[in-house]
Amino acid sequence: MVSSKSRGVEVRHLLPLLLLLAVGEARSGQVRYSVPEEAKHGTFVGRIAQDLGLELAELVQRLFRVASKGRRDLLEVNLQNGILFVNSRIDREELCGRRAECSIHLEVIVDRPLQVFHVEVEVKDINDNPPVFPVAVKTIRFHESRLLDSRFPLEGAFDADIGVNALLTYKLSSSEYFFLDIQTNDELSQSLSLVLRKSLDREETAEINLFLVATDGGKPELTGTVQLLIKVLDVNDNEPTFDQSVYKIQLLENVANGTLVIKLNSSDADEGSNSEIVYSFSSDVSQNIKTKFNIDPSSGEIRTKGQLDYEEVKLYDIQVIAYDKGTPSMSGHCKISVKLVDINDNSPEVSITSLSLPIREDAPLGSVIALITVADRDSGANGQVTCTLNPQDLFKLVSTFKNYYSLVLDSVLDRESVANYEVVVTARDGGSPSLSATASVSVEVADVNDNAPAFEQPEYTVFVKENNPPGRHIFTVSARDADAQEN
Repeated sequence: MVSSKSRGVEVRHLLPLLLLLAVGEARSGQVRYSVPEEAKHGTFVGRIAQDLGLELAELVQRLFRVASKGRRDLLEVNLQNGILFVNSRIDREELCGRRAECSIHLEVIVDRPLQVFHVEVEVKDINDNPPVFPVAVKTIRFHESRLLDSRFPLEGAFDADIGVNALLTYKLSSSEYFFLDIQTNDELSQSLSLVLRKSLDREETAEINLFLVATDGGKPELTGTVQLLIKVLDVNDNEPTFDQSVYKIQLLENVANGTLVIKLNSSDADEGSNSEIVYSFSSDVSQNIKTKFNIDPSSGEIRTKGQLDYEEVKLYDIQVIAYDKGTPSMSGHCKISVKLVDINDNSPEVSITSLSLPIREDAPLGSVIALITVADRDSGANGQVTCTLNPQDLFKLVSTFKNYYSLVLDSVLDRESVANYEVVVTARDGGSPSLSATASVSVEVADVNDNAPAFEQPEYTVFVKENNPPGRHIFTVSARDADAQEN
C-alpha cells in the first residue's frame, strides 16, 4: 500500500493514473528474444529495460525483478545497464526434452507503481548430442538355413537434439552377405532391418562383424556406431513368425495394474520342441518398459505393470522376440506400439503472487491487487483452464497472458461498511468430468480519513444556576468518528 503520509498530495493524485497504466502494460504484447543453448556465461540476450520502456535509473528504486518458472538462475539482468544475459549453462534438452519449441518465460515485475511484463526467450538447438545406440555391441544369431531376404530388425540410434540436428541417416559397413533396409512408417520414425542377400554357410563363415553408423544432419555432423556381431548357427531351419510385424495399440492412461495389452500368437512350421515357442522382450528394450509391462513367456500375453502416465510418456515401442525350443533356437520378431490416450486426471493448479495489500478504500477502479497463475498438466481440452471469481461484484480477473491473470478492483470500496473481503479464485479445466482447484485472497481495506466527527445529537439544551464557582462540571457532550486509528 502506498501511504499518503510518505508520498504527499502530488503522488496521491498520480497513483490512479499509474496503476491504470500498469494494467495496460500487462495487457500489451510481449518481448521476445532468442539465445542458443550452451551459450557462455555473460552472453548478451537483449536490452530488456530499454525494450520494455523502463528508465535505467529507476530499476533499483522501483524494485525491478525477474521471475521465471522452474530454474531461476539461467538468465539474469544487470541492473546497471538493463541488459539480460546468460547467467548459467542452458541445456535445451534438459529444459524442454524433444519439444519442437523451447522457451524460457520471464515475468518482469516493477513496483511504484506495479507493472508486469512477459518476456519469452527462445532457446535454439545446437548440434551438441551425437546419435547413441542402445548397446555398443549387438549380437545377432542367423541360422545358416535362413532364406534370402530374411530380415532382422535393428534398434535405431537416439539423438537428443531436434529438427535437422536429430535427422539421422544410416550406413552399414560393406558386406557380401547383408545389406541395410530402412523404412519410414506413418509415425515419421525409421524401422531398420538387416537383410540377408547371400546364403550363409556356418562351416565356411561362423562369424561376421559389421558396423552400423548413424549420422545426424547437424553442422558439423555427429556420428554414433554400433558393432553388429553376427553368429551363424546350424540346424533348426524354421523360425517363429508373427502375422504382423507391428501391432498398434491404444490404451487409456491410469488403467488398472494387470490390464491386458495384447495376446501375441506366433507360429513355427517345425515339429516337436522346434515348434514350441517362448516369448520375451528384446534385450534392447529400456528399463522403463520393463517396469511398466510384463510378458508371459508361455501365452504371449503382455499386461501392464505399474501406473501408466500420459504426462510422463505418451508412446511405448516394445520389441518382442519369439524363440523356439530347437537346438539351436531360432527367433522371430515383432514390435508393439502402445499409444496412451490422455484422461483428465490432473486438477488445475492456482498460484497467487505479488499481492498489493492492504488496498486503500479510495483506490481507483482497475487497481491491481494480485497476480494469478493457473496451469494443468493434462493435454487438449483436459488441460484448458478457465477461471471464475467470487464475489464478482467488487473484483474481476483480467487476462494478461496465456494462463496469467491480474485480480483488479471493479467497484468502489468503503472500509466503514466492509473492512475485509475473502476473494476465491476457481480454476476449472475442460475435461469431462471437469476438475477444479481454488485459491483464496484475503483483501484487507485500508482506512482513509473520509468521515467527519459527528455528535450524538445535533442540539443540547442546558439550564445552569447562577453564581456557580469556576471549574464546576456543568454538562458532558460526546462525538464519534467512523474512521480507524488516528483518523
